Amino acid sequence: MQRDVFFITLPGALALDLTGPAETLRLSGHFQLHYISPLNEVELTTGLVVSRLLPLPSELPDGSIIMVPGVSDSATQFDTHPARLCRDWLAAQKPAIEQGRLQLVCICSGSLLAGMAGLLDGYQCTSHHDVISRLRERVPAALVKDNRIFVEDRSVLTSAGITAGIDLALYLVAQYLGPQAALDVAREMVVYFRRAGEDPQLSPWLQHRNHLHPAVHRAQNIISSDPESDWQVEDVAAKAHISSRHLTRLFRQYLGISVRDYHEQLRIAVARQRIQQGLGQEKAALAAGFSSGRQLRRALLRWQPE
Repeated sequence: MQRDVFFITLPGALALDLTGPAETLRLSGHFQLHYISPLNEVELTTGLVVSRLLPLPSELPDGSIIMVPGVSDSATQFDTHPARLCRDWLAAQKPAIEQGRLQLVCICSGSLLAGMAGLLDGYQCTSHHDVISRLRERVPAALVKDNRIFVEDRSVLTSAGITAGIDLALYLVAQYLGPQAALDVAREMVVYFRRAGEDPQLSPWLQHRNHLHPAVHRAQNIISSDPESDWQVEDVAAKAHISSRHLTRLFRQYLGISVRDYHEQLRIAVARQRIQQGLGQEKAALAAGFSSGRQLRRALLRWQPE
């Protein structure tokens, strides 16, 4: 059974905010896409005109997803008459969203429109870095997070700019169809698959990727490309073109763990893969870069869920 997704489509909407998530969801084969607006047609940022838009529905089926793309100038375009009509319509969906019957997904500055409709009060959320301060100012009751690809809080998901909308759409595919389906779609689109770092079911290869710091991503790529090696913080930092002291601080700030801990989690993942392939624990430990099976067992105990 396909899940209905309703894209709010306003003049000045960022084309990729609309088409990126839409194409991602379409490729999964699980979502029925609808484009709704107070207007019959709108012009997107690229000059592309979208026509035959559906009117704002009086009610939505339970389980539907409301998508709110961003616009090129959220300071003015969310104060137009069509935007105010959409804001009032969104406000009317608040009870269903709070009850979990509808899911709200905001791309880029779309979170500002949702926030102005009262849908982000008391919710953790994010937006494009150029919109963060405006979101805090216009929606003081929202719990705005900086430097996040996307944020999930109950039935509300918000993302940073443009391509982060694709990350968020891939997360939705994983949520409803499983991680493998999302990886298949990502492979078809030739994009990198990232999911929220707080997801407890994440593979260590994908964990701790829900941030936007390029130096930390570089360091993570270096370690994950060869986790079996005996990486020292100084070596990783040098390859990432940053000081070891600064790298250590950034890992704590953005990942909440040390460089060494991140490396160890990847080694555990490698060891588990080798065990699944038929190696005994001792050989699997050595293949993953541990000095012995005993060291692997100690590492497993350290990361055992409480």
